[in-house]
Amino acid sequence: MERLVRVLSRVPLHAVIIVIALIWVFPTLGVFVTSFRPAPDVAATGWWTALRVPFEFTQYTLRNYESVINQGGIGRAFLNSLIITIPATILPIMIAALAAYAFAWMRFPGRRFLFIMLVALLVIPLQTTMIPILRLFNRLGLAGTFPGIWLAHTGYGLPLTIYLLYNFIGALPSELFDSATIDGASTLQIFFRLVLPLSITAIASVTIFQFLWVWNDLLVALVYLGGTPDVASITVQVSSLVGSYGQDWEVLTAAVFVSMLLPLSIFFGLQRYFVRGILAGSIKG
Repeated sequence: MERLVRVLSRVPLHAVIIVIALIWVFPTLGVFVTSFRPAPDVAATGWWTALRVPFEFTQYTLRNYESVINQGGIGRAFLNSLIITIPATILPIMIAALAAYAFAWMRFPGRRFLFIMLVALLVIPLQTTMIPILRLFNRLGLAGTFPGIWLAHTGYGLPLTIYLLYNFIGALPSELFDSATIDGASTLQIFFRLVLPLSITAIASVTIFQFLWVWNDLLVALVYLGGTPDVASITVQVSSLVGSYGQDWEVLTAAVFVSMLLPLSIFFGLQRYFVRGILAGSIKG
């Protein structure tokens, strides 16, 4: 009886979760279906009419994807986004892991003050920093280059990344560090052989956050790289297609789905690490 009551008590919560999931899934499904439909069908009927039984698969086409990849520049932009995102994810994670370990377990003058200043950076809008940083990049010749966007994303991502990793690394048992110190391990040995292996789930979770943020970014890429096709990210290229193709929704949806494919694959492929990383540090010890 008690088990039945517990199950029934969860029904409203599950119903709300299902409704929210459907609200998120329907637009994605609409983009996916529309990306395979020819232009006359998209102009005449809604995407949901393509799901009527019996299905007529002959009405679907891959020409929309061929158009955006070969003519719309999405293929080159996809490669550019990989070139931007991979270093802009690895660099801040490496620096943040070292900094979080230092703030959590090393004693040095001004440690608390520096950490407070670091957390305070989270409330500063990144838009306020773009003009001075862009002027600096222009003087150094970094504007419109991949190293420039790597540095920009690294700087913007470090405060939150350090803060998140600090919460987990700081919750590790102090006995582990005491034992390693007694055994004669150096600071770097403790970090690479003890802290990193124990922090894999938290690092994986933060990596997913950083990767998705950089991949989906439009503003930072547009400001520091511009719209040059040779270096334009996929978000910049998709935004340019909106103006170029106008009402050709079937082409735009194909471009959008290409841009969504990698983030969705990474999120669902690493979902278990994401969930573990979110829960990591919630229980100390």
